[in-house]
Amino acid sequence: MKTILHVDMDAFFASVELLVHPEWRGKPLIVGSGPHERGVVSTCSYEARKYGIHSAMPSRRAYQLCPHAIFTPPNGELYAEVSRKAFEVFESFTPYVEGVSIDEAFLDITGSIHLYGNARELGEELRRKIKRVCGVTCSVGIAPNRLLAKIGSEENKPDGLTLMPFESEEIAGFLKYKPISVLWGVGRKTVEILKPYGITVCGDIQALPVERLAAILGSRSAANALKSYALGISDDNVYWKPSGEKSVSNEHTFGEDEPDRDVVRSKLIELAESVGRRFRREKRWAKTAKIKFRNAAFETVSKQMPFESPARDDISFREKALALFDGLWPGNEPSRGGMRAARLIGFGVTNIQDAPDAETQLDLFEPPDTEKLKKRERLSDALDKLHDRGLNISSKTTPKRS
Repeated sequence: MKTILHVDMDAFFASVELLVHPEWRGKPLIVGSGPHERGVVSTCSYEARKYGIHSAMPSRRAYQLCPHAIFTPPNGELYAEVSRKAFEVFESFTPYVEGVSIDEAFLDITGSIHLYGNARELGEELRRKIKRVCGVTCSVGIAPNRLLAKIGSEENKPDGLTLMPFESEEIAGFLKYKPISVLWGVGRKTVEILKPYGITVCGDIQALPVERLAAILGSRSAANALKSYALGISDDNVYWKPSGEKSVSNEHTFGEDEPDRDVVRSKLIELAESVGRRFRREKRWAKTAKIKFRNAAFETVSKQMPFESPARDDISFREKALALFDGLWPGNEPSRGGMRAARLIGFGVTNIQDAPDAETQLDLFEPPDTEKLKKRERLSDALDKLHDRGLNISSKTTPKRS
């Protein structure tokens, strides 16, 4: 049996800001757009959360809830540097580290436990080292699989550790009275669908025949997945990168199934730009773009497409992302009663190389417009610098003829 650790940095952006501004400690702090701007909260301190403020909330609404809060724009460069230190700490405990985001990771610590005596001691030492090296706190969950480790890291936030049960009966008992919202794939819409049937906690799903759950959800695959999650059964793999990233990707799971094609398409553009910023931290080029789509029935489709020439700029990434998306979900196609509704959308690039022309066979008759690509790269690099300064400007506002 594997032992998986999930680590989640506590209110990461806000905590890092306090390293620079210790005078803000103990006060409601909001990182994101200004209080009178059209924008949202990126994250906030736990003092601000007491007022009902949360990430993705419009900043104007946050100001209404807490007008005396401190608002500060994001400092991406600073967060990236602290994140880099944190991941170096993670890798000092095990080479099997899967970064989920800038402040969150899964670690396979199965082979490292004996160095610390037991899993709890390893987790506690990791937390102490994060505090010492990074100056911020983190919360840790340790479990036999990803789902339970993720649930565990939320149990004692902030600055806590939860060692989850490892035996099937104990796992089911632990989850029995937990709200179904702790399970992956259960958003507000699913909660509302199940509520009239008296299904509100994981124990209700545990006791329900899968055929009955499938009839309620309208999908056998969704019912099977939800039944497994309610019993604490999940993937126990950590998808680590052994020597350099083989691909760079990002994905978004919607809080509830999203039937609006334009909303899903806009989220895909955001993901493509996020992947671009991460990709350009190193000098490298990608030969292939890929997208991942999961619908309301938990059916997952992945598609990929080569770039005309190896690329590293936002415009090329976005063009391929949208071409792949339009092939999966044509603009003139109806939503098909929720089967087309998106549960998850993802974008990534792969077939990475260190030079723009490495191992690339050029078309002798139609060589790529290298000057055009260079202009796009320069534009993307410039936008990255603005983003690091907290200015969220997208290349989609620039002319297509760049």
